Amino acid sequence: MSETDREKVRRRKKRRRVNLMPVFVAVAFSVIVLMAVLLSIVIKKYSPTKERVDLREYYHLQQEDDVALVLDYQILEETAKYWDGQVYLRFETIQQYLNQRFYWDANENILRYTTDSDVISVNAGESSYLTGKKSTTEPYVIVKTEGEAVYLALPFVQKFTNLEFTQYEEPGRVQIISAWGEVSKAKVKKDTQIRVKGGIKSPIVSDVKKDSGVTVIESGDKWSRICTEDGMVGYVLNKRLSEAVPEVISREFQEPQFTHLLKEGRVSLGWHQVTSQEANDRISSVLQSVKGVNVISPTWFYLNDNEGNIYSLASKDYVEYCHQQNVEVWALISNLENPDADSAYVLTHTSARDYLTNQIIAAAIEYNLDGINLDFEALSSDVGDAYIQFVRELSIKCKNNDLVLSVDNYVPTSYTAFYNRKEQALFADYVIIMAYDEHYSGSEDIGSVSSIGFVKKGVTDTLQEVPAEQTILGVPFYSRVWELTPKEGAGEDVASASEDYIPYTFTCTEEGMQTVEDRYTENGAQAVWSEEDGQYVAQYESGGKTYKMWIENEVSLEEKLKVMQEHELAGAAYWKLGLERQQAWDTIIKYVN
Repeated sequence: MSETDREKVRRRKKRRRVNLMPVFVAVAFSVIVLMAVLLSIVIKKYSPTKERVDLREYYHLQQEDDVALVLDYQILEETAKYWDGQVYLRFETIQQYLNQRFYWDANENILRYTTDSDVISVNAGESSYLTGKKSTTEPYVIVKTEGEAVYLALPFVQKFTNLEFTQYEEPGRVQIISAWGEVSKAKVKKDTQIRVKGGIKSPIVSDVKKDSGVTVIESGDKWSRICTEDGMVGYVLNKRLSEAVPEVISREFQEPQFTHLLKEGRVSLGWHQVTSQEANDRISSVLQSVKGVNVISPTWFYLNDNEGNIYSLASKDYVEYCHQQNVEVWALISNLENPDADSAYVLTHTSARDYLTNQIIAAAIEYNLDGINLDFEALSSDVGDAYIQFVRELSIKCKNNDLVLSVDNYVPTSYTAFYNRKEQALFADYVIIMAYDEHYSGSEDIGSVSSIGFVKKGVTDTLQEVPAEQTILGVPFYSRVWELTPKEGAGEDVASASEDYIPYTFTCTEEGMQTVEDRYTENGAQAVWSEEDGQYVAQYESGGKTYKMWIENEVSLEEKLKVMQEHELAGAAYWKLGLERQQAWDTIIKYVN
């Protein structure tokens, strides 16, 4: 190949390389761009976000005067208000989280709080409050209302509640500590951020500086939920924290010291149903027929109108005679006798409730009573708070006059929980379990008045709320005789009743011990012991009807008194005197002496 040809080949190769250069450059650029994109993705994926959360939204603040609530290191959904330089909490928030003893009368716009010795009263919109008759003025309005909403100044709540609080800004918040004891504390090892959730992509709540103290709420593998000293709550990396150590936090606070007027030895109380003044004259024969009774409770008083007046059958001679026999008198006050008297109205109106309380105490003083037996029944759950406030207020006045206060209660159930036996036990001296009427005329089917299982459960459930030394077991002296009439087409075998179908209609009568025994023996029936019920059961046929009875006598009574003894209860009470027979007292004195 000539020199000229070789030169031509070189020029063609050069031109080819020149033509390929843009391709190489384009490919290289694409690779660089791709690597940059990938690197950006990697950096973005593993780099913490700098996004910050909207703190007003995070702390549930909606209105300008809203204040966030951080209670025991947790952000509440509920908020407070900042008015006139003070933090105000909704009444419902206070009751739910801080102190259930505050009581609000929405009818008369009055706030009440009851201590172990005094009743505090505040009118809405005022800066002064009464402790008994003593007036105290605060430098702020204590109770404010906004429509139907009620707000209490937090400093006033603190007077009666073991809590500390501190206010902060940006956002406006108040940190409240009310749970005292051991918490986990740690130090921040390096400047870092608190985040909404555990993860670097979660928005930032707040910055925290090195050596800041925090409370560890919840520990995780990589992130822990913490609360700063100024009430900022969120998550932080564990590697940014020192090892958490337990720390006991406390506050000096004088908790109320509740005391009670308790009798030495067991209480043996007999309810004496008195329906006329003439019935009081029979007290000597009543006491002569009993054994071991050291307290008698005559049914003397009942709520008589909506103003708080009471009807009275009280007798000074009756009380004097009982005292001569070393028997105390705890007169009963009821709400059932006058259907025109609205218990709910009286209890939920402070002026009427106060008047009722004063009437009871005035009668107790006038007749030289030793105590009051409160028997308010058939209340609805919406009056529960008012009822408990009545118990509190009555207890203070009883204590100031050396009067024993006992309160009658149904056996605990979910639908009677509003009677709040735990709070009753703090203020009243005795809580009496009415361990009867397991089956009554309004029941869905027939059965025992007071089976042993019913009694045992009533006692154990009550003792979840009430100390044994304040618990009195109420037992029946009566049985219910059930009259069963077969339904048309139901057949003659009433024993075939199923859970879904009852083949008879029924009515019942209440009868005393001896009357029941005379009834079934005269009709040729035999009483058969029921281990399940802890009593004898008898049944007979007459006039095409079946009569069945679960028998209350000295044998079933002893089974119940064994429960009292086993749980070391304060004593026993009996409804009602006159329905027992003499053998019952021989049984009773074995357990109450």
